[in-house]
Amino acid sequence: MTKKEENLSFEQALQQLEQLVNELEQGDLPLETSLEKFEQAVKLSRLSQTQLQNAEQKVATLLEKNGEQVLTEQQGEARE
Repeated sequence: MTKKEENLSFEQALQQLEQLVNELEQGDLPLETSLEKFEQAVKLSRLSQTQLQNAEQKVATLLEKNGEQVLTEQQGEARE
């Protein structure tokens, strides 16, 4: 993955991933081009997943208070 790809925001990576998927789904690309686009899509998918996991961890950390999970009103409703 290039430095440029590593610096993409989650939204930018997702947008590029969607574009690649659309191109691959058309099925009119040569095999080598399809493989290159698939490889790029996998890298973007992994980048997006990592960014999402980091965001989830940050949210969990922000919701902790004194080492204990603090439930917000919405979380409590979701568990009922």
